[in-house]
Amino acid sequence: MPQITVIDKDGNQKQIEADNGWSLMEILRDEGYDAIEGACGGSMACATCHMYIHPEWADKVASAGNEQTEEEEDMLDLAFDITEYSRLGCQIRMSDDLNGLVVAIPGSKIDW
Repeated sequence: MPQITVIDKDGNQKQIEADNGWSLMEILRDEGYDAIEGACGGSMACATCHMYIHPEWADKVASAGNEQTEEEEDMLDLAFDITEYSRLGCQIRMSDDLNGLVVAIPGSKIDW
């Protein structure tokens, strides 16, 4: 089972197991990360699953079939604290190719 490292707002890192085929939004929400709400249930009608993808993983995420669409970019315009590494967690499906992925909750203390 693939693993994800999540950096929270306080800079704490936690490794969690992730089921293949589940979205990052579902995985983090179910792990109790309240900042990842997923209010629309993953239909890309809100930005409450906004998170940061570590720069070293950005291309790997896209090449694993999770390319960012224009609709996702438009929805991210509604989020706070967006960066070039911002993504909607509902648009990224976990797979073995993403084992070791590093993500951060918006507002976390990161330098990327």
